[in-house]
Amino acid sequence: MTVTPIPTAQSARIADTEADIRHVFIQNMVLERLIGVHRHEHGRKQKVRISLDLAVDEGAETLKDDLNNVVCYEAIAGRIREIAAQGHVNLVETFAEEIAGMCLSDVRVLSARVRIEKLEALSDTESVGVEIERFRSPA
Repeated sequence: MTVTPIPTAQSARIADTEADIRHVFIQNMVLERLIGVHRHEHGRKQKVRISLDLAVDEGAETLKDDLNNVVCYEAIAGRIREIAAQGHVNLVETFAEEIAGMCLSDVRVLSARVRIEKLEALSDTESVGVEIERFRSPA
């Protein structure tokens, strides 16, 4: 009997010169969030780790070394902190969807891959969580 290995999660190649796509990312941002479905998780912030990869349309504009001409990872990180501060959410999936939607609200972002990990959910694991990928709807 032949066993086919299950592919492991790996960061896909996103940047693409020919398609004018830039890869913007945030890796391993750790913050606290009210999150979880279980009674013992309510009213208690938990550490979560957030990573995201964005495929960004570089467009026809030249950079001109101007922050206004790029998708700013600092601004995105600030908006993630705002989402996390909005109160309790039951599911890591919901949190990931909120972040992906926020990223895709910038018309330059073509896709968003968001990974949310709860760092304190199970005592015998480093983390548990979810990873999603969402694409801009065709116009």
